[in-house]
Amino acid sequence: MIWVDFIALIAVILLIGAVMLQQSSDDISSAFSGEKSELFKERKTRGLELFLTRGTIILTVIVVVAVLLSNNLR
Repeated sequence: MIWVDFIALIAVILLIGAVMLQQSSDDISSAFSGEKSELFKERKTRGLELFLTRGTIILTVIVVVAVLLSNNLR
């Protein structure tokens, strides 16, 4: 394993943790029953939710770049 693999591994573990800490506003029954969902309603994220959302985006970009670099460096 090269250094990029370790970065990807750490970023994936942190990404899983960040996704698991996020709260969902919808329940699973409305997702499969076809009820009206307010998934994309206009609301501002603040505090910890904003931090987790931005962290998830940043970690996703880091994972993708690290995996692409890892494949090209071999």
